[in-house]
Amino acid sequence: MMWKKILWILLSILLAIVAVIGWLWSLVDDSPALTELSATRAEHIAYLQQSLTAQADDKPRGKVLAVVTSTAFYPPAVVDGKTKKTGYELTELSRFYWVLQANGFAVDMASPLGGDAPRVLDDDDMAEFDYAFLNDATAMQKARNTRKLADVNPADYQAIYFVGGKGSMFDFPNNPDIARLVQAMTAQQKLVLAVCHGPAALALLTNSDGTPWLAGKKVTSFTNAEELLLLPDAAKRFPFLLQSKLEQQGALFAEGPRYLPNLVIDGQLITGQNPWSVWQLAEATVRALGVEPRPRLASAEERTMQLLLINQNAGLDAAVLQINDLLAQGPLQRNLVLMMALVAGMAGEWSQGATLLRLTQQLKQQQQMQLP
Repeated sequence: MMWKKILWILLSILLAIVAVIGWLWSLVDDSPALTELSATRAEHIAYLQQSLTAQADDKPRGKVLAVVTSTAFYPPAVVDGKTKKTGYELTELSRFYWVLQANGFAVDMASPLGGDAPRVLDDDDMAEFDYAFLNDATAMQKARNTRKLADVNPADYQAIYFVGGKGSMFDFPNNPDIARLVQAMTAQQKLVLAVCHGPAALALLTNSDGTPWLAGKKVTSFTNAEELLLLPDAAKRFPFLLQSKLEQQGALFAEGPRYLPNLVIDGQLITGQNPWSVWQLAEATVRALGVEPRPRLASAEERTMQLLLINQNAGLDAAVLQINDLLAQGPLQRNLVLMMALVAGMAGEWSQGATLLRLTQQLKQQQQMQLP
């Protein structure tokens, strides 16, 4: 009789697992996209239409330099001799590029080696502005022909922006041209900007007296919590953990919630924690350059991040109450909420994961109620 009880217990566990998997699968949004985003061009986006016309008639208000990594592959020694691609995150360049362009600023691109810098395209994160960048002849001409950092004159630019991407962990630190540009631009009270892994450019900078450039400055970057959750061997793979190095240099590190937008402004230094912080960083840059940003309809990703921040700061009930208002502004990405729930589970944060699953379910119900 004992073996029958064991079989029933095992069967019950198996059925429970199947039921949970089925429920989780039911939360996935598999509805087809309303448009084929990969064909998006700048002239298809209302926010950019006016600026495209203005660019043909007016001189830019100023120029900003976006710096991307030239590192296309991890050093073989840190990936056990395997070939693993890396580079800069396209979304962290494209969204910044369009916001600055829309507000009258020209954006040039540079990299340590110059030429066609390696781009990382993540299909799960790509949206209208990113495909518009890929389909824009001017933007891609700049991306495929980045200026070599050694040839850049800092006097030509009002701001320098260090784009993230894991490749930047290898060729941004200890780069003499980055040091030259940052020192020259900060001496003239110009803006220094960085997002995600981009602050690696600042991690080892020193002042003329040898003290860390970052000492006492408020800053953020991709955090240790974000890095190690998805890349447990990050301490081996990279020269250093970015957050740890910034803190060791005396920076006042401001860590926001994992994978949620976080922007830190300290005078002329503006940093963003992760890819979801780029929109805020771009518009903060425009303001710091003395221009009030043109109104822009938030993306579905941004609205979803707003919902997640409400849940983080005010709790599930407050977030649920905001679903209808956010849906009235445009679509929300249910799969992004579900992904954050699964990430919380991976981190062993079961209560947070369960809360986010409930939020996903509530979002699905509200979305279904709006279907014709």
